[in-house]
Amino acid sequence: MDSRLKTSVWQQFGAAIDTLDDAIKMCPDHLWSAVLWDDAEDARYGHFWFVAYHAVFWLDLFLTGTSEGFAPPAPFVRGRLPDQPYTKDDVLAYLKACRQKAKDTIFNLTDEQAYKVCVFEWMEPMYLELQLYCMRHLQEHAAELSLVLGQHGITGQDWIPKAKD
Repeated sequence: MDSRLKTSVWQQFGAAIDTLDDAIKMCPDHLWSAVLWDDAEDARYGHFWFVAYHAVFWLDLFLTGTSEGFAPPAPFVRGRLPDQPYTKDDVLAYLKACRQKAKDTIFNLTDEQAYKVCVFEWMEPMYLELQLYCMRHLQEHAAELSLVLGQHGITGQDWIPKAKD
């Protein structure tokens, strides 16, 4: 892939990650378990901490390109909710690791890798398209978290035009 294209993709993908990072960092402890929405399956799915974790989990999985054999790093578990909410520090450390993984992946992406079809139960995009899908997913959840922060008077988040590095 062309290096200019890789740089452009990273600048925007990194900005989406940085937007989520800001929302998580700005969350005060008393809002970490705040309810964003009611979820009939399990109330925790609508909590601030879970939405943040969910976005990072799927970032990691989509960068991997397959769900087959995928497992998040400890202390995170796949397929069930933890007994206690994940900590902000743990979610931020996971996001930081995924940010580096994303940057490395994008800058090392070959045409062959970019066009490889990734098979999931609900879609079969090319790898590059999956990363654009992932960027939209990150931005959606970063916006939800930012909205909740704003509704609770937590301000200071600003538009991030490109990756911070």
